[in-house]
Amino acid sequence: MISTDQPAAPTTVAPNRWAFLRVVVSLRLWWRESVIGTVDQPAVIEKRREECLLSARYLFMTAMSGGIAILGLLLSSPAVVIGAMLLSPLMGPIIGLGFALAVGDYHWLRQAAVSLAYGSIMAIALCALIVFFSPLQTVTEEIASRTRPNLFDLLVAIFSALAGAYAMIRGREGTIVGVAIATALMPPLAVVGFGLATFNWTVFSGALLLYITNLLAIALTSWAMARFYGFRSTLSERQTQFQNFSVIAVFIALAIPLGFSLRSIAWEANAQRIIRSEVMDPFDGRARMSDFQIAWESEPIGVSATVLTPVLIENAESQIAYDLEEQLGRPVSLILTQYQVGTSASAAEQAQLAAARAQEEAAAARADELAERVALIGGVEPKDVIVDRQRRRVMVRARALPGASLATYAELERRISATEPDWQVNLVPPVARIPAFSYDGEEFTEAEETALTLAAWASARNGMGLRVIGRGDDLEKVRAALAEKGATDIVVVDQRGPVRLEWVAPDGS
Repeated sequence: MISTDQPAAPTTVAPNRWAFLRVVVSLRLWWRESVIGTVDQPAVIEKRREECLLSARYLFMTAMSGGIAILGLLLSSPAVVIGAMLLSPLMGPIIGLGFALAVGDYHWLRQAAVSLAYGSIMAIALCALIVFFSPLQTVTEEIASRTRPNLFDLLVAIFSALAGAYAMIRGREGTIVGVAIATALMPPLAVVGFGLATFNWTVFSGALLLYITNLLAIALTSWAMARFYGFRSTLSERQTQFQNFSVIAVFIALAIPLGFSLRSIAWEANAQRIIRSEVMDPFDGRARMSDFQIAWESEPIGVSATVLTPVLIENAESQIAYDLEEQLGRPVSLILTQYQVGTSASAAEQAQLAAARAQEEAAAARADELAERVALIGGVEPKDVIVDRQRRRVMVRARALPGASLATYAELERRISATEPDWQVNLVPPVARIPAFSYDGEEFTEAEETALTLAAWASARNGMGLRVIGRGDDLEKVRAALAEKGATDIVVVDQRGPVRLEWVAPDGS
C-alpha cells in the first residue's frame, strides 16, 4: 500500500528564532563591553558621594539660591529666577539618592536624604523670612506658574534627570547647568516658603507637590539610568524585585494626581475659549474686547470682561451668564462693562489704537529711564547712550573709572541686564589690562577660566583682537576656549614659554 501523505515543508521558525537570539546576545555583549565597560564606576560613585556631603558650602549656596529665587519671584523677573536655578546645589543629593538606591548603599542613601532635608528646610525658612518682612507679598505670575503641577512637569523632570544622570555617568557635568534650569528645583521650594509666610495654603501645597514631583522623578530616573549603565547593588534577587516594584509604584502614584491636574488645565483652556466666544456673541463685528479675566478658583466662576462697542446691548450680562452656565455646566458670575465708542465701523479699532499708542509711550518712557541708568553706570551723559527701541538694544562706551578692572565693567553690565531681561545691554569697557593669565598645560583653574571669559567678553565689546602667545597643544587649547566663549578676532603666535594673552591694537601692534 502506497502512502499519499506528503512530507511536511521545512519550517524557518527555528532558524529565525535563533538568528534573533544571536542578535540580542550580540547587542548585550556590545553594550556590556563597549558602553558599560568604558564607565569608571568607582570614580563616578566617589564623585557623586562628594556632592551629597552636608558641607558649609552646600548650605551657603542653597541659602543664596533660595534668597535670589524668592526675590526674583516677588519681582516677577525670569532672569533672576534663572540665576537662582543655576546656583542651586540641590541637584547633587537628589541624583545621589538614585545612585545610592541603584548600588544598594543605604548609608549613602541616608546621607543624601539628610543633606537634601537640611537644604530644603533651610531654603524654605529663609524664603519665608524674606517674604514675611517684605512689603511685596502679592502672588505674581512667576509664583502662580509654580503652584499647579501637571503631567508635563513630571515629563520635564524625567527628561532632565535622564540628561543629568547621563552627563554624570559619562563625565560631562558641564551640561548639568541646562538640566538645573529645566528641572527648576529651587523656585518651587521658594514658593513653598512664600505660601508659608503668607499663610496661603493653596500656594504652599501646590508648590510643595511640584517640588516633590521633581525630586522623586529625578531620583528615580537617575536610579534607572544607573542600573541601565551597569551600576548594581549587592541586594538579593527578592530585594531587587521589591525595589523595582516600589519605584514603579511611586511613578504611578505621581502620575495619577498630575494627570487629573492636566485634565483640569485642559478643561480650563477649552472653557476660556467658550467664555470669550459667548461674551462677544451678542455684539456685532465692530465690537472689540479690551479686558478679559477669569477667576477659576472662585465659586461660582468669576468672569470680568470689558467690551468696546458702537451699540450698547441691554440685559446682555444676564443673557451671557445664562448661556455660559448652559455651556460649562457650572455656575458663573459675570461682570460685563460696555463702553460706547461711536457708530462708525472703525471706532472700536481707533479706541484700540489709542490704547496701543499709550503703551508705546509708556515703553518709550521706560527706554529713556533705562538710558539714564546705563549712562550712570557708564559714567557718561544720557545723550551718549545709543538706544535701539525697535530691537531693544542699549549700548554705551564707558569711561575709565579709577581702580576699575574688566571684571568691574562685566559685573556692571550683568547687573543692569538682570533688571531688564527684555533688553540687550552692551557696556563697552575702556581698554584695560587683561587679568593675569599663564597656562602650562594642566586643567584650567578657576582664575584662568575667569581671565579667558573676561578677555573674550571685552574683545567682543571693544572690537580689539586677542593675541595668544605660546606653543603646541596648549596654544590651541587656549585659542579654542576663547573662541567657545565668543571671541572672534584671535591671532596665534608660536613662541616658547607658558601660554599668555595680549591685546591686538587696531593697527595690528
